[in-house]
Amino acid sequence: MRKEDKSKVIEQLTATLKEYPNFYLTDIEALDAEKTSQLRRVCFKQEVKLVVVKNTLLKKALENIEGDFSQLDSSLKGNTAVMFAQVANVPARLIKDFTKETKGEGKPQLKAAYVQESFYIGAENLSALVNMKSKNELIADVMALLESPAKNVISALKSGGQTLSGVLKTLEER
Repeated sequence: MRKEDKSKVIEQLTATLKEYPNFYLTDIEALDAEKTSQLRRVCFKQEVKLVVVKNTLLKKALENIEGDFSQLDSSLKGNTAVMFAQVANVPARLIKDFTKETKGEGKPQLKAAYVQESFYIGAENLSALVNMKSKNELIADVMALLESPAKNVISALKSGGQTLSGVLKTLEER
């Protein structure tokens, strides 16, 4: 690859890294063409961008971004495909669902992840990443918790009014 081509690839990777707040480093080496195509289709449907990269070019792109990404250096060996996503847990769920038929030992296999400004190194972190809630899910949980006491007060007031009218009717009939 010529030096000009490498610099273009590094610029594109840098732009993509800035665009997406979360990315997963995966190994898809053992997938045949059919499985790779199937994985790419699933990624596209779930708005995950899948890019196969050279490790050295990805390292140089990470150097162009603010922050220290040196923790990922140990994962940048062998075949590397990067899954970029806006929602933190979508690639983890995608990997888990895609490897269900092979009982979690197939490919794609998680090498590392940078999710919500934290590093997750190794495939053993996949279940933690799958269970991680997205920002929107956390906001929905907080809203439900805030809404719950108000609903209880309103229902208590409504039931109290019905009870009071029942008592008044009973007294009236006597």
